[in-house]
Amino acid sequence: MKAALLVGGYGTRLRPLTLTTPKPMLPLINTPFLETKLLHLREHGIREAILSTGYLPTVFDEYFGDGSRLGMKLTHITESKPLGTCGAVKNVEKLLGAEPVIVCNGDILTDLDVRALVDYHRAKGALVTISLAPVEDPTQYGLVPLDEDGRIKEFLEKPSWDQVETNLINAGTYVLDPLVLKKVPRNENYSFERELFPELLEKGKPLYGFPSDCYWLDLGTPEKYLKAHEDILEGRIEVSIKGKEIEPRVFIGKKVRIEKGAKLLSPVVVGDEVTIGADACLGPCVCVGNKVNIGAGSRVEDSVIMNGVTIEAECEIKGSVIGNNSYVGRRTRVSDCSVLGDNVRIGDGNELSRGIRIWPSTVIDSERIKFG
Repeated sequence: MKAALLVGGYGTRLRPLTLTTPKPMLPLINTPFLETKLLHLREHGIREAILSTGYLPTVFDEYFGDGSRLGMKLTHITESKPLGTCGAVKNVEKLLGAEPVIVCNGDILTDLDVRALVDYHRAKGALVTISLAPVEDPTQYGLVPLDEDGRIKEFLEKPSWDQVETNLINAGTYVLDPLVLKKVPRNENYSFERELFPELLEKGKPLYGFPSDCYWLDLGTPEKYLKAHEDILEGRIEVSIKGKEIEPRVFIGKKVRIEKGAKLLSPVVVGDEVTIGADACLGPCVCVGNKVNIGAGSRVEDSVIMNGVTIEAECEIKGSVIGNNSYVGRRTRVSDCSVLGDNVRIGDGNELSRGIRIWPSTVIDSERIKFG
């Protein structure tokens, strides 16, 4: 069985991080998220995948190549223009073959049992099977009610409470028979969710839902990006973590220097060639990339620090993301889900909070930004 992964989006809600890196290639516990997703598929017997790229396509090709490093066969197909979720799969139709295919949105972190999904699809004789996940507030999503046999009855978009009969939503992983693509227009923006699935349902085609209580999270915002790290670090979803576990949920890479008085509070991940200054404190829920320098007396918690970052002495980073190769001057505070893009330079004594977003390569002089 093959998989088609939709990884062509712009990731606008995650800017400025996605101005330089496609969303599926952002690091998740120091590994590109898409690699984690591909390895999950491989564990469930999927050895061949087509990547439908669009935005910054060379990043995918340069990192993954033909997929042999992962023990998979990968084919990269780049859209010349945005084609939507269904249009993107139509664009790679000639590569899918005749067997059912797995289609995955490229921004969903999940431990879905893909084998069980495929077995269910085959047992039901379905044309399309949609994985479904429960949510706490059904009025915020499009719902997918099922009949007693698991067949989809309708697609209900953001209902009022008196319309709610299920809490199941589309979880972004499908099994479909490639035959459903035959009448999809080529080279047009076309959606599974808004066009193809409702059209098939109206025609009485066998569409089934596969409810699952698996872990599921859309990584589309900085808040969700941080939440994904927290959940992995806390063990709510099992994802391979690089480094040596020196204490429970404390992982350390190679050539890490921890100076006198520095503390690592579980859970925390530290990459390779990192220096943690005297009396600094990392954790809980911190992921630090490779070649990072944390200054003396600085505190980092509930945050993601990417590769090549320097954080000078007496800084406080809380609930935020610092992009690759950025510099944070002494006594600077970054908090409240603030996000610094790549190659940002922040002078001493600044206070960045309230979800501020700093675009790549921005330079902010010392003591220029303070929130009252």
